[in-house]
Amino acid sequence: MIKLTSIVIAIVGIAMLYMGGKLLLLGGSPFYVVIAIGLLLTAIALFKNKKIALSIYAILMWLVVAWTIYEVGFDKWQWIPRGDIIGLLGVWLALPWIVRPLSKAQGAAKPAGFHPFLGTTVIVIIALVIGLAFYDPYPQAGKLTNKRTPVDTAVASNDWTAYGGTSNGLRFSDLKQITKDNVSNLEVAWTYHTGDLRTEKDATEYTFEATPLKVNNTVYFCTPHNEVHALNPETGELKWKYQPAKDRSYLQQHQTCRGVSYYAPEAQPASAAEAPAMCRKRIFNATTDAKLIALDADSGKPCADFGENGIVDLRANMGNIRPHALMQTAAPLVAGNLVIVGGSVMDNGFNSGNPSGVIRAYDVTSGRLVWNFDPANPQQTQPLPAGQTYPQDTPVAWATLSADLKNGLVYVPFGNASPDELGNRRDANSNTEKFRDTLVALDLKTGAFKWRFQSSKNDLWDRDNPSQPSLLDIDYQGSRQPVVILPTKTGNLFVLNRLTGQAVYPVNQVDVSTTGGVQGEKFSPTQPVSALNFIPDPLKEKSMWGLTPFDQMACRIEFKSMRYDGNPWTPSTEAGTIVFPGNIGVFNWGSVAIDPERQILIASPVRLAYKYNLIKRTPETENKRLFTKDGTPYWNENFEGDYAIHIQQFASSLGIPCIAPPWGRMVGVDLTTGKTEWLRRVGTTKNLKTTFLPGRFPIGFPMGMVAHGGPLTTAGDLVFHGATADNFFRAYDINTGELLWQTELPAGGQATPATYMGADNKQYVIIAAGGHGSLGTKAGDSVVAWRLKQ
Repeated sequence: MIKLTSIVIAIVGIAMLYMGGKLLLLGGSPFYVVIAIGLLLTAIALFKNKKIALSIYAILMWLVVAWTIYEVGFDKWQWIPRGDIIGLLGVWLALPWIVRPLSKAQGAAKPAGFHPFLGTTVIVIIALVIGLAFYDPYPQAGKLTNKRTPVDTAVASNDWTAYGGTSNGLRFSDLKQITKDNVSNLEVAWTYHTGDLRTEKDATEYTFEATPLKVNNTVYFCTPHNEVHALNPETGELKWKYQPAKDRSYLQQHQTCRGVSYYAPEAQPASAAEAPAMCRKRIFNATTDAKLIALDADSGKPCADFGENGIVDLRANMGNIRPHALMQTAAPLVAGNLVIVGGSVMDNGFNSGNPSGVIRAYDVTSGRLVWNFDPANPQQTQPLPAGQTYPQDTPVAWATLSADLKNGLVYVPFGNASPDELGNRRDANSNTEKFRDTLVALDLKTGAFKWRFQSSKNDLWDRDNPSQPSLLDIDYQGSRQPVVILPTKTGNLFVLNRLTGQAVYPVNQVDVSTTGGVQGEKFSPTQPVSALNFIPDPLKEKSMWGLTPFDQMACRIEFKSMRYDGNPWTPSTEAGTIVFPGNIGVFNWGSVAIDPERQILIASPVRLAYKYNLIKRTPETENKRLFTKDGTPYWNENFEGDYAIHIQQFASSLGIPCIAPPWGRMVGVDLTTGKTEWLRRVGTTKNLKTTFLPGRFPIGFPMGMVAHGGPLTTAGDLVFHGATADNFFRAYDINTGELLWQTELPAGGQATPATYMGADNKQYVIIAAGGHGSLGTKAGDSVVAWRLKQ
């Protein structure tokens, strides 16, 4: 037993010496070499049956504890890779069947089964670890005390009439039947299965991200294949279903539909005889194959008077479009008598010839193009005549837009133009650069340009504005101001006067990296940072994580081997760059939720790092598909360009993020001061797909998981949130962030919930649960609604 133990410890020590030596040569921490020496000394002494081996190991354990506290304090999750193997070996060495033979070998008359030094060390450290299980230094405790006051802002009430509740994108409802005092009494009211499931022919990025509407006494939503389903709000019973032909293709970059939109004329007819037989009320669906479809809200039949038999072809005036290069993933904006769409293109597919990012407004009845805003020609808003085409390769706005109906403005969150991570062929003086990563305010009736605010300069990292902007009035520093809040992938929350575009919260220009990268690349010397931001703290070597010292060392070695300048704007390189936050962003399409009556903002910022590698194209490979070692395509291939781009999460060989948790957080912000009053981890490890275990991880450790989807707030002082990678749906106290209720969903809930009042005078909360392909959450086709127990 002793000899075998010594061999095991020696093997661990040699492996640690090898990896620790590599790290040390890269300028990393020397402590793994110290640990390795301690392990080898222990192994040698054990092999010789020397009792001193146990004392050596006890000293090593205390050195590891001291080093761990020095690096990461008392964060229990970061103790795991530093101490798990060392601790387990220590427990084994302290057991009687190791201690007694060593005592006997030293000639003891009565061999002891307990070693005072090592045994006491193990007991104290076990007690310390148990104590740490009840302590978490990361969450920030606090309380929001803002009073509730009436607002002159449209908010969702009995109905949820638009993607964000209303056209101002607040994701707030004034319903308060469900409160923090009774939310624990929620029960499932109904579950509906769409039947729209992924097959092997579909895209990997197959996601059920829809936020259901409740209006016209019906729940409406779309599925990944752009089916539209209409349900009874109280029972989930199907009223009608629209099923277009499915174009299943793994080449589709995003197979998703985040929501449909609703239109009904404000003035109802005097009698039913005056109303058209169909389509007085309409559901609009923008599809992944670039169509805008109008359906009768009561029957689901296409509106024959809209476009061609209910369809407007969004490929019109776009010129030559490659397969799957133009798509719609966001809910269209219905504002007044217009339905307004942006668009999405294939990221990094081709260096040029990518579809235009034009914004188009159509008449809700006829489908006639009323105006267009083209970033390449911002002054020319008259509809483009047939036969002409919009200039290609301009920034796109793929998120849902917002509208200030009172002031007649529409807000467009433009993102990047493809290719996202390469700019050596960009023209700095073009209109395209003026609108890249820019929030633009347009006249709602004409599309005329009003103002713009650029959230990122010369974006080379995929820093799109991915979220629907939120509109409200706030009392900031004693002054009432109409604002628009813009979340960004970098982690900024820009708070701007929505009438002028001027910053309400201060915006600083910070110096960033301008050297390196690939030949011909130019970098902006500064980038804007809002006073309200959740840009994660810079990574350091000690920020690396893992389940064991070995995968943590591998992450440390990789961290030291790649370029990282300590900020989110590190230039991409051929050798490899760490981009933190990565292209999934701190904020994405889920946006934020805001209670305008209390001026409280709730957000779920993400912390994930990614690796960017530029791959030099040659004349022989400029049109050749590139593959990873396991045979999967890179996707960001940038055909006919100078470089392809390989993007992958910065993770260990076990598939676990290399940076320490939390990877997902939730925050509560007082908008009157800009202060974050509370912060917590959100989500657990349960149901995670791993490479080191068959099936899914069975235990829910509350580390803080990635959350892809947005929160919902209500006048019941609640936050509802799915989105996390553990398939749970939760309710929190908006004042403190305290978890009040949770339930496990039948599949991943990577969607934003909605709430409404049923005809039975019961408040319902509803979410789509169908999973997210690239996040690896459980796939499904469920829509689930809850209400208080009868």
